[in-house]
Amino acid sequence: MSTHLPLRESVLSWLEHARTLPPVPQAITDVALATLPHWDVLEEAVAAAAPRDEHPDLYGKVEGDWVPSFSALLGESGLGEATRLIAQGADVPVSEVADSFVAFCTGPAPVPERWLLLNADLPRKTRIQLGQYTLQTFTLDELRQAVPMPALHGLRPRSLDLDLITGAPFLHVPDPGRKVTRRPTWFDFTGPRAEALHWQALLPLVLWDSELLRVDSVFTVARGRRFDLNPKNVPTTIKIYPDPHGREQEFEVRDTGDFYVPAKDLAAVTTFCTAISSKIDAVMAGASHQRRILNRRARRLERAARHLLAAYQRTYTDDTVWEVEADELHLDYVIALEALLISPHDNRGGIANNIRSRASALFLTPERQKTVGDIVQRAYTARSTYVHGDVIKNQTEQEKLEELRTLRLLTRQIILRWLVLTPSDTDDLAPLLDDAAQCTSCRDRIDQPLRDFFTATPPSSRPADITAT
Repeated sequence: MSTHLPLRESVLSWLEHARTLPPVPQAITDVALATLPHWDVLEEAVAAAAPRDEHPDLYGKVEGDWVPSFSALLGESGLGEATRLIAQGADVPVSEVADSFVAFCTGPAPVPERWLLLNADLPRKTRIQLGQYTLQTFTLDELRQAVPMPALHGLRPRSLDLDLITGAPFLHVPDPGRKVTRRPTWFDFTGPRAEALHWQALLPLVLWDSELLRVDSVFTVARGRRFDLNPKNVPTTIKIYPDPHGREQEFEVRDTGDFYVPAKDLAAVTTFCTAISSKIDAVMAGASHQRRILNRRARRLERAARHLLAAYQRTYTDDTVWEVEADELHLDYVIALEALLISPHDNRGGIANNIRSRASALFLTPERQKTVGDIVQRAYTARSTYVHGDVIKNQTEQEKLEELRTLRLLTRQIILRWLVLTPSDTDDLAPLLDDAAQCTSCRDRIDQPLRDFFTATPPSSRPADITAT
């Protein structure tokens, strides 16, 4: 810090001058602050401590010359916000602000990351590596270190309450090519939706537990530089707790949904998700960096996973599905089943029967096989009704929701079992499933790998057909 002492002294002088500024909002915008004489002094100190050849991200061109960018130094760093707070009489820890600003200017430019906020409740200290992704629950201190000016935590008007997302589960992944922006990017029209783009990290979690899991918001983080999560992108709910005197108090808390992992299961979910992530990587080994799928297995898995997760994203609870979308969700599940279980050698007229037979063959007991066959049969009947423009009759709204849930749970199980069996196959699991459906002695090639996996690496609830054998 001693080598940057002149910069720190210049910041402290700037903050001291802020006490003399008028508190009128128009007089203390970043643009207005950058026209003050004191700004020139601070700008020169930045140029000396953080030259452009070492920190090009801090500079911009003005009339052909490279100069320190006031939008970066005031806006991105948080110094402008600290100046306004001081001008308006707030008690700002100026020493911490100065240290943060020096670190902002002299430290390396951070690598942008994508952060996905999940509607789930995971244990403290969760940190699971899923390929390039990390599933993590952040402490308050870790979140404070990610924002540009930790010293202003709790002082900024309309800022995100970090307490609201402390302990929240985030999937984060480096994204070096992404432009850092302050704008919320949940609806990112420059590419696929979040659940489609990040399916490889989301799928292991969906396969762990049958409860619904969704992405609540997606934003860009450049740690210490930008933290783009808008408070409006954090779904909240009101909970009532008694105070020390027994009186009920209302508190706004993050809506965690129904996906819950107790602390005692953290080791198990880590083992399961790591194993599933490895299996996904094995299947996707045929995908090139240009997103061209060279391997049929990879293409099938990606398609199935994207349709499953698209349906999850539009299902708030098992009893909360837009009626106009219910049939489309039904179609998503059927497409996922077809993607995994169809064969290029199938005759077009027998696809439904083949899918039903192969789906049943993935289960170990005759009772469960029959149940699965019936579910797939009803799903195909509903699918045909929908795509031909007709209305599914003789079904109440509640019955339709129950059927959707049944189909969702079955699709989830089939994807999991397909993953367990497929990496040892070439690109088509259909012949193995067809043999198992016709030949009792061939069943062991299906049953034994599934028993081994569910015994060594069980999800949150071991399937009934596994425990029955």
